[in-house]
Formats: sequence, structure tokens, C-alpha cells
Amino acid sequence: MTIKILGISAYYHDSASALLIDGMVVAAAQEERFTRKKHCADFPENAIKYCIEHARVTLSDIDYIVFYDKPLIKFERLLETYLSYAPKGLRSFLSAMPVWLKEKLFLKSTLKKELASLYGLKIKELPPLMFAEHHQSHAASAFFPSPYSNAAVLCLDGVGEWATTTAWMGKGNSLIPQWEIDFPHSLGLLYSAFTYYTGFKVNSGEYKLMGLAPYGEPKYVDLIRANLVDVKEDGTFRLDMHYFNYATGLTMTNKYFNRLFGSKPRKPESELTQREMDIACSIQVVTEDIVLKLAKTLKQELNVDYLCLAGGVALNCVANGKLLRKKIFKDIWIQPAAGDAGGAIGAAYSIWHEYLGKERTLSNLPDQADYTMGSYLGPSYENREITEYLNTIGVKYEKLDDKELLPKIADILTDEKVVGWFQGRMEFGPRALGARSIIGDPRSITMQSTMNLKIKHRESFRPFAPAVKFEAVSDWFEIDRKSPYMLFVAAVKENKHISIPDGQEKLFGIEKLNVPRSKIPAITHVDYSARVQTVHKETNPRFYALLGEFEKRTNCPVLINTSFNVRGEPIVCTPEDAYRCFMRTEMDYLVMENILLSKTEQSGWKKDDSWKNEFELD
Repeated sequence: MTIKILGISAYYHDSASALLIDGMVVAAAQEERFTRKKHCADFPENAIKYCIEHARVTLSDIDYIVFYDKPLIKFERLLETYLSYAPKGLRSFLSAMPVWLKEKLFLKSTLKKELASLYGLKIKELPPLMFAEHHQSHAASAFFPSPYSNAAVLCLDGVGEWATTTAWMGKGNSLIPQWEIDFPHSLGLLYSAFTYYTGFKVNSGEYKLMGLAPYGEPKYVDLIRANLVDVKEDGTFRLDMHYFNYATGLTMTNKYFNRLFGSKPRKPESELTQREMDIACSIQVVTEDIVLKLAKTLKQELNVDYLCLAGGVALNCVANGKLLRKKIFKDIWIQPAAGDAGGAIGAAYSIWHEYLGKERTLSNLPDQADYTMGSYLGPSYENREITEYLNTIGVKYEKLDDKELLPKIADILTDEKVVGWFQGRMEFGPRALGARSIIGDPRSITMQSTMNLKIKHRESFRPFAPAVKFEAVSDWFEIDRKSPYMLFVAAVKENKHISIPDGQEKLFGIEKLNVPRSKIPAITHVDYSARVQTVHKETNPRFYALLGEFEKRTNCPVLINTSFNVRGEPIVCTPEDAYRCFMRTEMDYLVMENILLSKTEQSGWKKDDSWKNEFELD
């Protein structure tokens, strides 16, 4: 009998749903893509509907529904934390209590009501509702879809119920807990504290802090180690909570943190100075040091060849790249949706393998592939659906088959035009992987600033990622294996570097940005690094074919690949989302399946700055 398991994550941030059928993930999506609210934490009704409809089943056909977290244990942590710090945390406690008493404390009944209402069922008609622990969901999302029969599993995030760091032994169809570090001692919250202090938004600005780090020097590393975090040789750590406010207050840091670094937090949107760059660099170094030490400890304790990672810290692709280069493990697999969204997949896998005891079968996986299908798990749209929408709004377009379309797009890209690329199933997780992407020519010396300022509407310092044909990755980057999920940073090959003019190698901070460093300057960060995505014929044949057409014209099998959205907006989901984003930016062309739109032919477009009023600037 076929067994269907629906996983849900919700109510904290990055709500999502995932559906497993006989142990295979067939659909997964984040709620933000449907509501258009970035990091949406609502009950994921749209994501659930999508998963159910994609599988052509009904909610009554589902055998188990599982939530990724245990709210009663989380409530216990909230109460114990307040009692430990009382009366200091009264304001924070009072602000949290109404939400907990109204919604989260009685989450089981809340979920049942939402699900029953969604499908017009009585509560007694619902499938069984179960709960996994937060880090159990993370660990399951990392190990069970991986290509390894045995592996060490490391989960690092802000906080689950109590745990902030957990180690596991993944063996066959089981996860054996090893040890954990508990709240308030958290590597994720330490990094978020610096995100907050440097003026970025917690839970979304961590990428910015990581991107800013190469512009700085690690001047504050000793200060951080001496005052904020005590790191042992085995990688375990404790924070000095004297400097932090997140356990009891409404901010991440406090006046003592300010005194330590000599000023109040940077105001959002104010000018970035060398000081913020140096602070970003310093906390990145400390983070990498902790991750490497923890990995070495796991290798010594478990003596296995492979490592799996999940949790929000696992999205720190710079640390991941360094961990890969150290060769502590033979290889590493990271859950593409490593944050809370991926907990929906993990919770479902936990029911399948751990609760039901179903075996894992790896023999049918080709060449170290995995069970996430390239993370292309979201909705797709046919040409007919796209043209029906475009016809209703009177848009000019042309329809071309792939033999004509792909060469034409390659020619457009070589002319330094920017293309919105919308095809196939939407990606699950925070990265665009060639299904909902904005693409461009990496050889252009102006493309990074053009795409940042005129299309993405974001800070000019932020780097772009290269998508490269897998067979050619080692010719262009210092990496010798797959990186399909854009989760490893690697150096651009030295033979692709170009000499820097006299005097410019001594530039500081943001001045470094406009100095070309390689033959693919638009994706080469100031430290010669790049966040590499390998593209595979098996999982995304169309994007792979486009890279081939571009290579024919340029001898370069690399394209810029950035997410199809603007600042403050989730990645686009539907043709309507894509067209709206296209028209509000200075993108030159839009491809939706076999439909091609040129900006110059669109009567409703004009260059202006109206986007500044359209989107929340985070």
C-alpha cells in the first residue's frame, strides 16, 4: 500500500510544506512564494494545497501529517529562560505570551482546525497528526535524502526547542543522537547578533554579512574570542550572555556589546564603513573556526567518511567551502533548504524511516546523486498557461521551440543583456538554481553593478554566483566535485585571473568592487571566490543546454545565476510574478518556457524609480 506523508513547518519563519510518497519527496514549496511575503511564517495553506494537488490526491488520502517542531518543549524553554533572568526579561516575556497563549501553545488544535477548514473536513476525519523535534527534523532532512548509507550529521541553527547545535550518527534508516549544545549558547544567534549590529535584518541579512566579509580584515577576532564566545578545542562553545539581549529583550545585542565595539548598531540603510566590513570579516572567521573544529571532533568520534549538514548555519557557503577544502571528510552533503523550510521534508522523512521503520535504498541513485531531484520540487507552468495569462493583459511575445530559442538567448546574453529565466519546476530552498533565475554574461565588467542596482535593487557589494556545466567546473574553479545547490564557495582558477593595474591592489573596502579580477569578473568576489553551482544534464537539461549554447559562442560554459526577484520580495513563482518583476526592473528579456518577451516591445514600461515605493527595503 502506498504511504503518503505530509510535512509542515510554520509559525516561526519560512513556513513550508512537503509531500513524501513511499519515501520519495514528490513536492515541496515555501509559503512565501504564494503569499509574496518574504519569510512568511503563516500556516502554509497554499504550499499544502500545491503539494496535494501536484500529487493528484486529497487530504483524506494522506496517511500521516507531521509538524517539524514540538511547541510544548519550546514553551518550556521560554518559561525557564524567563525564570532564569527574571525580572530582566519581563518586557520580552509579556510581548511573547499573547501569541503563545492564543496560537502556539495549543498548536495541535490550531493545526487541526486549519487543515479541516482548508478542505472542508471534520477534525475527526483528518489523518493522524504527529510532531518531530526541531533538530530531529533538521537531521532527517540532511541525512535521509543524502547519497550516504552512513554519515556524521551536524545541525547548526539559531534555536529549536532547546538545542542550537546537535550531532548525530546517520546509519541506514536511523539517526542516533550524539550530543547537543543548548540555548542560549548558539552559533546561529551569535552570527545573527552581528547581522543586527551591522544594520542588517535578522533571519534575512546573514547572507549580506557573509558577502561583506571579504571587503574587511579580521581585526576583531581576538576581541570576539576574548569576550563574547569561549571556544574549546573540540569546537564546543559558550557565549557570555552579558553582551547579548536576545534571551530576554527585544534586540539581539545590548549596551555592553556597544561599548565593546565602540558604538551603537549601524542604522539600516546608512552608509557602510570599513568598520562594518572588518566586523563582518571577523565574525566570519570565528564562525568558520567553530564549524571546522566541530567537524574534526565528529570525524574523530564517529570515524565515518561523510558529513551531512542542515540548520540555518549550513547556508554559510563560505564556511562550507573551507570545510570541503580541509578534506576532514571525503565528501559533504547539505540539505538545499537547510533552514526551517527544510524541516517540513525532514519531519516527513523521520516518520517514514524512524517511526515506520522503512529501509533506505541507495542502489538506484546514479553517481552520488541524492533524493531531492535537484531541489526542483515546486510548481511548473505549461506554455498554454503562460500565453493565456499574457493574452489577457495584451502583452507582445513570440513563441519559439528550443532549437530556435536557446541559440537566440545565448546571442542575447553575449550582447550583455540581462534575461529573466523561468522554466520547469520552481526550486525549494533559498537559492535559484536555473528554474526561477536572472541570468547574464559573467565576462562583463559592468554586469555585477548593473544587476545589483538596476535589476535586483540591492547593495552594490553583494556578489553573484556562477552556474557552470558540471564537466567544466574544475577548469574554472578550485573544486573537483558536484555543487548543484550553490552551497560551496570555491576560488576561481588562477589561470583565469587577470593582472590588477598598479596601485589598485592596495585599495580598501568597497573601492575593491570595480576592479576586474578574472576573465569572469561579474561572478568573481574581491577575494577571488565564487559561490559555485554545477549544472547537470540529468536534473536540469534545458538550463544545461543553454550553457552549452553560450559556450559555443564564447568558450565560456559559465553564466551569472541570481534569484528571480528584487530586494524584499520572494523568488517568483507564477508567470504573473515573473512578468511583474520583469516590468518593474531594467531586465532586457524574459523567457517563460518557450515564450520570449523583449522589454523594448512592452508598451507599459518606462525607466523610473517607482520600485523604491513598491518593495520593503530590508
